[in-house]
Amino acid sequence: MPAPDMQRFVDYLEVERGFSAHTVRAYLSDLDQFCDFIRSGPRSAGTDTDEAPGEASLETLRKTNRHHVRGFLAHVQTTGGSARTSARKLAAIRAAFKFYARLGELDDTVAQTVKSPRLPRKLPDVLSIPEVTALIETPDVSEPLGIRDRAILETLYSGGIRAAELAGLRLGDVDLAAGAMVVLGKRRKERIAQLGTYAIAAIDAYLPIRASLLKKDHDLLFVNFRGGPLTTRSIQRVIEKHARQALPGRREVSPHTLRHTFATHMLNGGADLRVVQELLGHESLSSTQIYTHVSIDRLKQVYHDAHPHA
Repeated sequence: MPAPDMQRFVDYLEVERGFSAHTVRAYLSDLDQFCDFIRSGPRSAGTDTDEAPGEASLETLRKTNRHHVRGFLAHVQTTGGSARTSARKLAAIRAAFKFYARLGELDDTVAQTVKSPRLPRKLPDVLSIPEVTALIETPDVSEPLGIRDRAILETLYSGGIRAAELAGLRLGDVDLAAGAMVVLGKRRKERIAQLGTYAIAAIDAYLPIRASLLKKDHDLLFVNFRGGPLTTRSIQRVIEKHARQALPGRREVSPHTLRHTFATHMLNGGADLRVVQELLGHESLSSTQIYTHVSIDRLKQVYHDAHPHA
C-alpha cells in the first residue's frame, strides 16, 4: 500500500490517466527508489524522519531539487540500469511532480527541467511476407486447437493488435460481416481495428470450436483448451510454439513481431503513415514513424541485392 499522501497520485493514475495496475505499480516502485535514494544520499544523511525506508512520500519529494533528480538518474545508470530504464523512472517522477504541482504541493520545474536520457533507436524486427505466411499456415487445422491458433495468428497479423488487446476481445467486439473489431487499447482507449478476408474466414471456422471448448460462462472470444479465458502469456506461447516450427532460424518471434510486421507491410504497400497510426492506436505519430525507417532499410536492401551496379 502506498503512503497516505501518495494515494491521491495513485487515484489520479488509475482514474484520470487510465493506467493499468501493472503501470501504476511500476510508477510507485520508481518513486519508492527515488525517495529512498534521496533519504540515503549525502544531502539527506542524518535527517530525522518518520518515513518507512523505501517508501515514497510527499514529504521527501518536497525536499528534492533538479540536482537530486539528475543524481538519481546517474545512479540508475552507473548501477547497471539502461538509458531506457532511466527515462522510464524520470517519467514517473515527472508525473508525480506535475500532479502535485496542480494541487500547489510541489514545484513542477524540479523534474521538468531535467532532460530525459537519449534513447538508442532500435528498429523493430519484422517478418517477410513468405515468413509470416509460413507462420500462419503452421497450425494443424485438422485439430481444434490448431483451428484456434490459426485464428489467433490471422487476427494478430490482420489487425496489428497487441496480445493484451487480443486476449480482451469479446464476441460482441467482432463484426465479421463488416470486417472490423472494437479493440480496448492502452489507457482503456477504444479503437476500430480491421479484419481481412483471411482473418474473417479463420475466426468463422474457430467459432464452432470455441462453443465446443467452452465450459465457463464468459464472452471472451479466444479460450484455452479448458474453455477458460486465454491469457497474454498463453498467446505468447502459441506464437513461440509455431514460430519454432515454421521459422527455426529466427531468435525470437512474439505477438509484437506480428504487430511490427503488420505496420511495415502496410507502409510498404503504400498506406499513409497517419492511417497506420490510427490502426495501431498510437497517440503520437513519432511512435509510428519508426516503421518508415524499416521500410527504407528494406528498400535499400532490395536495391543492393537487385541492381547490377549497386
